[in-house]
Amino acid sequence: MKNEHHEHSHTHHHHDSPSGSVLTIRAHSGLSGDIFLAGLLCMTGIEQNELAKKLAAIMPELEGSVHLVRTEVNHIGGMHAQVDLPHQHEHRTLADVLSIIAAGGMSEEGKALASEAFTILARAEGAVHGRRPEEVHFHEVGALDSILDICMSCELFCLLAPSRFVVSPLPMADGFVRCAHGIIPVPAPAVLELMDGVPVRPFPGQGETVTPTAMALLKALPAEFGPWPAMRVEKKALVYGTRVFEDAPNGALFAYGSADAE
Repeated sequence: MKNEHHEHSHTHHHHDSPSGSVLTIRAHSGLSGDIFLAGLLCMTGIEQNELAKKLAAIMPELEGSVHLVRTEVNHIGGMHAQVDLPHQHEHRTLADVLSIIAAGGMSEEGKALASEAFTILARAEGAVHGRRPEEVHFHEVGALDSILDICMSCELFCLLAPSRFVVSPLPMADGFVRCAHGIIPVPAPAVLELMDGVPVRPFPGQGETVTPTAMALLKALPAEFGPWPAMRVEKKALVYGTRVFEDAPNGALFAYGSADAE
């Protein structure tokens, strides 16, 4: 029983054919919106001016807000999405975000996926706070960075259009994270809400490894979980997030290529 309710999503069109393209994310220490964004930027190989256009199409305020930079953690080089956004303190509801997506210039497919991801997120946040999804106010999430991470990731995913999207079991740690509600244990409640049916494994560090944004993207795209798929690698990138763990690099490995016809 594979995600029947997602049949409208393009990820299933090629399941019949033996070949096709594969995207895999091996999340060795976590997954967040900015890791998703950086990884997909690397996989699509999109130029900076093309990126600026796509960002402006989502929301004019986003133009020029993202730069892919090379960075090092423990002397090992990787890529990171450097994001500089204007400070906005608006509390946006799901309806606000969905209308921003609808009014923007993303592809129809990208709009559908981004709307789905935000709806999944609002449902999870609502369940945590005992509210209906419509009543959820995105403060942290609804800040511009989530609109950026989710919309741009969905748009780039559509550009890549892999036949299969395979993700490693997700690393989970104990610890705490600071947020608008004060200090809360990890995984954050919204992540916990979306964890049903998702394979997880222990991570030796402390703190937040998987964010609600990443979780919503995994559900919306939708990801299948498992070991490395059989594939011929054409592109790969080691991607780092913003958070720094003391004893482990924070990030994930992205690889894209053709599915090896067995």
